[in-house]
Amino acid sequence: ISFEQFLDALDHHPQAGINYDPSHFILQQLDYLQFIDIYHERIFAFHVKDAEFNPDGRQGVYGGYAGWKERAGRFRSLGDGQVDFKGIFSKLTQYGYDSWAVLEWECCIKSAEQGAREGAPFIREHLIEVATKAFDDFAGGESDQASNRRLLGLD
Repeated sequence: ISFEQFLDALDHHPQAGINYDPSHFILQQLDYLQFIDIYHERIFAFHVKDAEFNPDGRQGVYGGYAGWKERAGRFRSLGDGQVDFKGIFSKLTQYGYDSWAVLEWECCIKSAEQGAREGAPFIREHLIEVATKAFDDFAGGESDQASNRRLLGLD
């Protein structure tokens, strides 16, 4: 709803966009995949960043004074958290996203050096090459009625 209020305040200007960062959705407990379905036309940038949320009887969304390692919600290196990156890359590709996928690294456990070494290959492995034709277009061309009738033995 906040983004919709933002758009209203800007009279839905076409340059009002989103830097999509799924790690923040994990910490806020929002559906980050459905967010893509709703706002895909406004996603102009993408931070590839992971997080996890493991609440217990003592803490939840608000970490209070706990350090990052002890919080229920914390940022993690790519692949170590709970973000479904296959789902995200699939949805963004489905909607025609063609901008950057930028590693944003923040982790309370791993070093920045290890995060960088693991991050670039992680992103590369999730990039999707867009199909140039339908999967069932095995003949490589469009059909015509005369060819179909001949193949079926009708002519």
